[in-house]
Amino acid sequence: MSESDAAIGKLHAELAALGVHEAYEIGDGVTLSVWIGLVVSCRDGFYLWREGSVKRRHPGTDPGGCAIRVARRYAELKSDVPPWWEELAKVLRGDSAEEYP
Repeated sequence: MSESDAAIGKLHAELAALGVHEAYEIGDGVTLSVWIGLVVSCRDGFYLWREGSVKRRHPGTDPGGCAIRVARRYAELKSDVPPWWEELAKVLRGDSAEEYP
């Protein structure tokens, strides 16, 4: 297991502890999809994500601190779900996917 893989695993656990249960690893070991438009990767010792056009980073040695920042962004995004999401979710995953990005 690489450092990045371990860091993403720790971030995932910290997010779950904060109530962010929709996040999932996409399978490359360094990327965590949290919500629509919120994807966190771990590279070169940093957690990296975007907030609109702004690139964010947080030390990879602090998954708890990063989880707090990502959870805050998650809450912002989840409070303003794009209007196209509900219809797309039904098409791609069926009616049961209403609340899952």
